[in-house]
Amino acid sequence: MKEEKMAAGEIIRLLSAYIARSGEAELPAPVIRKDKHHILDTLGAILCGSCLKPGMLAKKFVAQQGGTREAQVAGSPIVATAINASFAMAMMAHSDETDDSHERAGMHPGCGIVPAALAVAEREGADGSRFLRGVVAGYDIGCRITQALGVENIRRRALSLHGIGSNFGAAAAAASVMGLKEDLVRYVWDYTAQQDSGKYYWVRDTDHVEKAFVFAGMGARNGVTSAILVQSGFTGVADVFSGEHNYFESFSPVANTEFLVDGLGERYEIEHTDIKKFSVGAPIQAPLDALLILRERHGLTAANVQGIIARVPDDRALIVRDRNMPDVDLKHVLAVALIDGDITFSTSHCYERMKDPAVLEVRNRITLVGDPELRTAKIKRGGIVEIKTTDGAQLREHVELVRGRPGNPMSDQEIEQKCADLMRPVLGEKRTRSLIARVWNIEKIKNVRDLRSLLSAP
Repeated sequence: MKEEKMAAGEIIRLLSAYIARSGEAELPAPVIRKDKHHILDTLGAILCGSCLKPGMLAKKFVAQQGGTREAQVAGSPIVATAINASFAMAMMAHSDETDDSHERAGMHPGCGIVPAALAVAEREGADGSRFLRGVVAGYDIGCRITQALGVENIRRRALSLHGIGSNFGAAAAAASVMGLKEDLVRYVWDYTAQQDSGKYYWVRDTDHVEKAFVFAGMGARNGVTSAILVQSGFTGVADVFSGEHNYFESFSPVANTEFLVDGLGERYEIEHTDIKKFSVGAPIQAPLDALLILRERHGLTAANVQGIIARVPDDRALIVRDRNMPDVDLKHVLAVALIDGDITFSTSHCYERMKDPAVLEVRNRITLVGDPELRTAKIKRGGIVEIKTTDGAQLREHVELVRGRPGNPMSDQEIEQKCADLMRPVLGEKRTRSLIARVWNIEKIKNVRDLRSLLSAP
């Protein structure tokens, strides 16, 4: 027991020291490049989500709150407190299934962490480099905390990994951008732990509103609140990871506590985070990629395909089976892709096409299979598509590493193409190109507030 307490005391020291120096830390060039990919990807999700139901509700809520004008709510004319701006932008970022995800952490880090870092950077008048480093720090802690607790252990308790990860990630990002010293960062973990929440019944939400709150809005709001409380002078327990009734004891007695600081400053979790090539649910990514590969290779059309079997890991099949949202219904997405030859944000989110007789007819030819071998495969999140053509040919494509996974990353050009597709309807062509260019050169931005004119919308 004594050794465990000593280890825990060392853990909070290392963790707090890492965040205290993260705002000025030297980062490897590949990490900086990957960071910019995720900032762009999340900004695209925020702006796109500003026009969807969760984002519109968040804007309405924040507009009613008033308060000090500290940070721009992207995709709106609203300038709000950093707490409210982070909340609204996080809700927007997970208004649908466009944002990034971290397989081993079991969460979507960008949707909660990037809005928190951005809002606090505006509040503090921080430069682009500090914002960029705050995002890296947020991913490092947000994606480690759920793995330290034990992903399957948290799932068995019907708690939300997303709520936990985004809460700690947002707090880390905010504290990093603020430049809080080590002794103050210790208190940030205290107030962050006290606000940890999120229950797994979010899966019953059919409007993606509560889901956006649990995955992103709640965590961004709580994490930023923790950092601002401490910056304002709040004190508390200096080590919540050890001692009587400590955080790990209450949440996960079997936790691997040392994982929280394992490889800090050497292994960057942002490099292990997926970016979705397609703006659809994560389990659809690989089967969709496989279908488009087969379509191009064999000249497939809706007219010459007799039937399709799409295989996904059996623990992921329920997420995308017979859903009422077009972007998370696998059979609908594959039907549209076969007919159109591609998938864009607009085509994957069109509710009208869920009633289109042509799409429904193709959808009826598609079978979704939950495959236990894909769940236990060494490379996770793979997918298989098997097609029988009208002339009797049997075709098969197994995509193990879908484009956008760390082992098969998207290029700068692909990132720009995806982000422009998401941003253009809100910002227009000129401001979209300007915003993308500013992010590529974010180290040159003297004050993140300079981005306001590019992020705002009527």
